[in-house]
Amino acid sequence: MSNWVKNKLHPLVVISMTPEDDHWRDYLQYNHSDAFVFLERNGTLDSYIYLRDLDWDHVDDLTMDELYNHAHTLENVGVIHANQPEVPFTFLFQILGEPLALVKDNDSYIGYIRREDLLVELLRLEDGNTNFLKVILSSIPMGIFISDNHGIIVNSNEAGIRMIKSSYQEISGTPAKKWFNNDHIDTVLDTKKKILNQIQIDDETGILVDYIPILDSKENLDGLIFVVQDLPKVEEMAMEIEHIKNLNDDLNTILSTMYDDILVINNKGDILRFNNQFTAGLWDEDLKNLIGQNLFNLEVKGYFNAEILRLVLKKGDKVSIVQELRQGKNILTVGNPVFDDHGEVHRIVIALRDITETTQLKSELDETKKLTHRYKQELERLRNLESMNHDVIYCSAAMEQVMLKVNKLAEFHSTVLITGESGVGKEVITRTIHKYGRRANKPFLSINCGAIPEDLLESELFGYVKGAFTGAHNQGKKGYFQQAHQGVLVLDEIGEVSQNLQVKLLRVLQEGEIIPVGSSQPVSVDVQIIATTNKDLDKMVREGRFREDLYYRINVIPITVPPLRERTEDIPLLAYHFLQKLNTKYEKTYYFSPDALNLLEVYSWPGNIRELQNIIERLVVTTEEQVISADSVKTLLRLGESGKHQPIITDIIPLDEAQTSVEEQLIALAMKKYKTTTKAAEALNISQSAVSRKYKKHQQN
Repeated sequence: MSNWVKNKLHPLVVISMTPEDDHWRDYLQYNHSDAFVFLERNGTLDSYIYLRDLDWDHVDDLTMDELYNHAHTLENVGVIHANQPEVPFTFLFQILGEPLALVKDNDSYIGYIRREDLLVELLRLEDGNTNFLKVILSSIPMGIFISDNHGIIVNSNEAGIRMIKSSYQEISGTPAKKWFNNDHIDTVLDTKKKILNQIQIDDETGILVDYIPILDSKENLDGLIFVVQDLPKVEEMAMEIEHIKNLNDDLNTILSTMYDDILVINNKGDILRFNNQFTAGLWDEDLKNLIGQNLFNLEVKGYFNAEILRLVLKKGDKVSIVQELRQGKNILTVGNPVFDDHGEVHRIVIALRDITETTQLKSELDETKKLTHRYKQELERLRNLESMNHDVIYCSAAMEQVMLKVNKLAEFHSTVLITGESGVGKEVITRTIHKYGRRANKPFLSINCGAIPEDLLESELFGYVKGAFTGAHNQGKKGYFQQAHQGVLVLDEIGEVSQNLQVKLLRVLQEGEIIPVGSSQPVSVDVQIIATTNKDLDKMVREGRFREDLYYRINVIPITVPPLRERTEDIPLLAYHFLQKLNTKYEKTYYFSPDALNLLEVYSWPGNIRELQNIIERLVVTTEEQVISADSVKTLLRLGESGKHQPIITDIIPLDEAQTSVEEQLIALAMKKYKTTTKAAEALNISQSAVSRKYKKHQQN
């Protein structure tokens, strides 16, 4: 291969169209935009693409058909053989017609050479062909100068020498920086990138210069080409004037299409320019009549509020304000300063937009958002209430009031005091408060204050440090308060806490900190307290057995859970709920008879829900039939043994019959229990003779 070919050879980057290459977009991305890519069909080169012609912002969306639209045929592209010692005379014309020449080795294409590389190489050779080429170049009206990679001029044409008013002897072998811009030359030498259309003017000449790097096949810098065009000062000024005129036309077009009213003001407040957009009712007079007038003077006449102008001049920065005009319109006014070369405000551009309707719409939107927020809160409350209903079984009005309080608590972290008899379901209420509250994802702990000895309760609540007492854990222990940090802690049976410990609980509620046993360093805790008790704390306070200050601290949100006897409507629901759970657990199908449910409903349930749950489980275990009858229930409830129980009515009968039936049952039970008519009479609070007579009568019947 000839040395001059080897030095200028670039490898072929080929994309197959038929069959289509799967990675052809990658080839585009990995090559410089000044490079060439070749297309082939069925293994034969078809055309080439100059990558600079592509829209690089949309290469990823480019299709093969769109890519082919940018292709150029190889019909007129010349071919050089790798071992060819010199370029044929006729090939010079092909060089001038196409940007590259293909290189063949035997029958295969091995690369391409750029047109400028061929021209530079030919200029360096001294033979007939190159002399002819120099003749051609000398006839080109543009000036051409060539330097080596050190910036030393090695060749030029006559047109270029004439443009810079010099001679070949003066410029040959001299640094290019002597004739052209030093900064541009250094930039091209450093970056290997061309710089185009640079104006160079001195006292005698005016030229337009392109600075183009010459690169070999390995992208190494091989020199520079300077393409020079004559640019007289008069022509330059004419072009600049035309450019300014075009800019002015563009500016007027842009201003006329703006949605806002635009004013251009100088730093004294004089109106210089406006656009043709007029907001109805904004101006009392045609703006054409206001050109040249001072905005501050117009403010005195009531035409315009010049506050925006004063603020921009004072701050020297963009300012936005909303003004209400005397016509009742709300105007958004934006002032932008324009600075001169010394950093002083030179112009102020004021944009005005009528936002009266927008303001009204915003107010309506704000109201709609508030209404939507209220609806959302109410919907969330109803959803939570519905979810709570699945956790707490009830239908009574008394429990409805309890659950409304629980639902309201979901929005707060307040301390809660839950009171009620043993077995009414206080624990279920505490878990519901946690589940639907703001701390649902935080710890939930419960401690029975009445089940732990006083000397141990303090360490359980507040924890202890290493060596606090004999038998203490080596590493110490966190108490319930620290374990429940940011969560909920239930103090069950708080009425059992000693007064000494009540003082320390009060400190936690007041200060939000605890002191572990054996330590003197307080520890901050964030805990929502729920206290429960079946005692009358108010009475205990009066008797001095419970601290009044602690009572008021825990009684922030009081909730009293009513006993089962005060919400008899809930008894059938609860009984059915417990029965269904047992049926599922033991794979049974027990159900209540109507009389059995009536008996359950009239029973006083001193043990409340806990007693009801135990009775239902006992019925399931002991009942032989699938139907749980009234007799089975009556046996377990021991109805009639306590004077506190109400008479059991299972059906509607005439009042006389009911009185007779009750009398018969009472006398029979009294005689069965006391054996003698005298004691039975005392229990029934009637005379002994009445008991004797009625007892005999009922036995006869």
